[in-house]
Amino acid sequence: MKIITYNVNGIRSAISKNWLEWLHATNADVVCLQEIKATPDVLTDLILVEEMGYQHYWYPAEKKGYSGTAIFTKRIPLHVEYGCGIADYDREGRNIRVDFEDVSVMSVYFPSGSSGDERQGFKFRFLEEFGAYLNEVKQKYPKLVVSGDYNICHRPIDIHNPKSNANSSGFLPEERQWMDDFISSGFIDTFRHVNPEPHNYTWWSFRANARAKNLGWRIDYNMATSALENNIRRAAILPEARHSDHCPVLLDLGFEK
Repeated sequence: MKIITYNVNGIRSAISKNWLEWLHATNADVVCLQEIKATPDVLTDLILVEEMGYQHYWYPAEKKGYSGTAIFTKRIPLHVEYGCGIADYDREGRNIRVDFEDVSVMSVYFPSGSSGDERQGFKFRFLEEFGAYLNEVKQKYPKLVVSGDYNICHRPIDIHNPKSNANSSGFLPEERQWMDDFISSGFIDTFRHVNPEPHNYTWWSFRANARAKNLGWRIDYNMATSALENNIRRAAILPEARHSDHCPVLLDLGFEK
């Protein structure tokens, strides 16, 4: 099963940059999207997605043009779960999950705290409450992949300048500690599982020509439960895809037939 997570920073904007051609070429089984910033009724291109063989499930935010998640899948899920049951996060369309026989896959968009103290407080509350929710989901669905934009760099290797960003939202000690605890609770950072090398990023600022200089942050992950460790075949960042200020991240899982 080929899983891709991608914060598209507005799906209509991504489509205008030939995103659908990219989607066809990748031929992924499951595509987890974040920051869709749209409802499916305003998209005229969904027939093309369906012609590629995808079922598509959407969880947009109540606020127009903001946040939201979606999952495109070539496998028909046994069940689709919208949201986490916590109103503050569900209003923002923060997560959606599809369950298959051999694995469950969630697309999640963690809040950013970069706009100020109020949203940073919201982010800290999300980490605590959504983290508890994920632990509950993991107990029920032990083979789980939590894909998405976590808006956190875990370690200094994951950010281009850790010293100057030591007090930046997304690299705060409390956020990094949450990642430590989350992984220790039984999750695998699948990219780092196969690639220990530096200078691998998934988001670049639009300012200062950051992407051309590869001055980035690794904040997008496919986190898999430990029960899936032996199923990991490949994990990779795909920086050549340029439809957003993020790039896609791939996880390939193998299952015995």
